[in-house]
Order: sequence, then C-alpha cells, then structure tokens
Amino acid sequence: MAKSSAKKIREKAVREGKRNPECNRSPFVFSDMRTRKTKTKKDQLYRGKYKNRLSDEAEKTVLFMYYFI
Repeated sequence: MAKSSAKKIREKAVREGKRNPECNRSPFVFSDMRTRKTKTKKDQLYRGKYKNRLSDEAEKTVLFMYYFI
C-alpha cells in the first residue's frame, strides 16, 4: 500500500532529528475507556418490546376469528 503524505512528512522529520509526533500521543488513546456490561434480565425481557409480536393467546384469537369470518 502507498504511504500517506502525513506519514511521509513524519518520517522525514524523524530522519532530520526532530521529535516523532507519535510519541506525543497519550497512552490512553489505545485503550478502550468504555465500560461494558452484560444485559440484565429485565433488559433481555424488554428487548422485543417494540417488535409488535402477538402473544400466544392473541394469535389463537386471530386464527379463531379468521376461520369464522
């Protein structure tokens, strides 16, 4: 792959004895600072809240009404 122009400039500056800008980066740049948690039981239950799924009784009622119409 080709080098980017910014990388070429950085490498040229290092060759000339200047400080490498990559050394200025904080060590926290490479760490993942997000906290992760697993879903709770309630989160799992409410996950399908907006999917418009019918319960078993509602499906039976719809089928029952369909046969008699």
